[in-house]
Amino acid sequence: MSQEEEKQQPTEQNNAEIVEKVQNNSYTVRIIPDKTDDIKLFTVTKSMVKYLLASVVILLVLVVGSLGFAGYAYINNQSDKEHIRQLQEANTIQQQQLSELDKKANSLQEDMDQLINLENELKQLSGIEINDDNTADKNVNTQQNGQGGPYPQPPTIADVRATLNNIESKMSGQRNNMQQLKLELQKAIVMKRQQIAISNQTISVTPSIWPSQGVVSSPYGLRWGGSDFHPGIDIANDMGTPIRATADGTVSVAGWNSGGYGNMVDIDHGNGVMTRYGHASYVVVTAGQHVKRGQIIAYMGSTGFSTGPHVHYEVRINGQAVDPSGYLFN
Repeated sequence: MSQEEEKQQPTEQNNAEIVEKVQNNSYTVRIIPDKTDDIKLFTVTKSMVKYLLASVVILLVLVVGSLGFAGYAYINNQSDKEHIRQLQEANTIQQQQLSELDKKANSLQEDMDQLINLENELKQLSGIEINDDNTADKNVNTQQNGQGGPYPQPPTIADVRATLNNIESKMSGQRNNMQQLKLELQKAIVMKRQQIAISNQTISVTPSIWPSQGVVSSPYGLRWGGSDFHPGIDIANDMGTPIRATADGTVSVAGWNSGGYGNMVDIDHGNGVMTRYGHASYVVVTAGQHVKRGQIIAYMGSTGFSTGPHVHYEVRINGQAVDPSGYLFN
């Protein structure tokens, strides 16, 4: 081997080592076109590949994070919509409850109106003023005005409902008390009139018997849901059932009445007492005729404003209609 060959051999070995190192630290990409022989080579170092992979990983993390945040925002938005829907449903329910309370308040007002009518009736019967103050009002001290309690809080629907129920309960008790008072007053009035009649030997002119046999189909007072005031009682039976005078007296009216009574008889018993018998099929007495208690004056029918055979019976004191049930003893 010559000296030149010995000099060249180490150099070729060094070049090979350098190429091997370069190849170990890089990647070669070949691009081979279909129609040409021009092959393009690209050399990419491992560090560049690492940076590229790191960039891809970071990009994936960002994409996944963005999708996760978007999903969280969507779920949160749906939760808010559901909460709003629940609030709207709760508001609708509250509106319905308030509507029910409003109807209940209107019903209580109607009951109060009936109590007022009953109070006026009792005043007319007794001739006295009725103190309608309740017990709580009587216990109020007008000289002292100290009041207190917890800090004011807006009432809830439950509070309003409980208050209305309490008022309704008090009104029911008051209604029962006034009805009992009415019956006691009627009994006292009838007993007083009987005592006066006995002392004056005029008991026969006090209405005290039933005008006809039958059943009471409509009592005295408010009826048809409070839309009508019935000034007497209706006694229903078969067509042609006898109608009798309930006390001695003089017939003041006998015949047709255009105000809804149909064939009607009015009997004046004196001392401001008058009885009325309406809706008869026909009348057998005449105006000015004197009749006795129990005497037949007409026969049951359905003339005038009537839905079936019955007698409409009224007792009037000084022109004011009163409950005839207080005058039915026999």
